[in-house]
Amino acid sequence: MPGAFLAAVLVAFWAVLIAELVGDKSLYALTSLALRFRWPVVFAAFTLASAGKMMIATLLGSVIIRFHSHWTYLISGVAFFVSAILIWVDEPPEVVPEEGRQGAWLKGFFVCFGSFFFTEWGDPGQIAAAALVLKSHLLLATWIGATLALIVKGIAALTLGSQIRNRLPFWALRLVSSASCCVLGLLAIGQSLMA
Repeated sequence: MPGAFLAAVLVAFWAVLIAELVGDKSLYALTSLALRFRWPVVFAAFTLASAGKMMIATLLGSVIIRFHSHWTYLISGVAFFVSAILIWVDEPPEVVPEEGRQGAWLKGFFVCFGSFFFTEWGDPGQIAAAALVLKSHLLLATWIGATLALIVKGIAALTLGSQIRNRLPFWALRLVSSASCCVLGLLAIGQSLMA
């Protein structure tokens, strides 16, 4: 039985990683949020949001497969626009007083968490995880493999975002990350109109 569990973890990891790299916009959201917020904040928020979404996808497999609709795109679009606004109105790090840094970290965490948890429901990675659970009936193994795939994708996107962050001034980072979220929001709204 341990061999079947490990095989299910590996299959879920591979299937979700490929699905996420090919058909998911959160890769771009991760990179743009890494331009604005510190790497550990974005990574922690993304990891928790991804683990939660994959848990829901594996628990509600048959529902998630049919869930991909007009409303999921619309909610994703709104969440991306809210993220863009919060990124734009946030104070520059040089202005935040020392005692306010904890609040800034917490605000960044919630902006990033919301950007990932409330967007892209019924995306290719969740559909792949849901289908694997329906086929294998190994919920925990599928959840572990799918969550690890999202973490690997997140590390790659955050590495790119951090490299760009080290080379651009704050005003440019704010502009690029806010504009990126607006573009992703427009794409999601466009998809909701076509669904």
